[in-house]
Amino acid sequence: MITLRTRKGDKTVESETGLTVLELALKHKLEWGHSCKRGTCARCRCFVKEGRERLAPPTEAELDRLEPEEIELGYRLGCQAVIQETGDVSVTHKPYF
Repeated sequence: MITLRTRKGDKTVESETGLTVLELALKHKLEWGHSCKRGTCARCRCFVKEGRERLAPPTEAELDRLEPEEIELGYRLGCQAVIQETGDVSVTHKPYF
């Protein structure tokens, strides 16, 4: 299960391997800000509170866009964070603005 938290509410859904956090949020009709889906705008920035190990490692786009400290703390770009295994994950949409 993955819990997706936004400013307008939370939704817990089945995690689907191969999808990004953003794709899963949009599939379940959550308002998850984004402009590009390429990892450049960072509007989909999120904080992974639980289950970081169930996501694929940060992509080059994330390494270019996010500060190393952010990644270490658990911040990811929703459009780049791919779910690679099932299990409990908790993600909160945390854009810069």
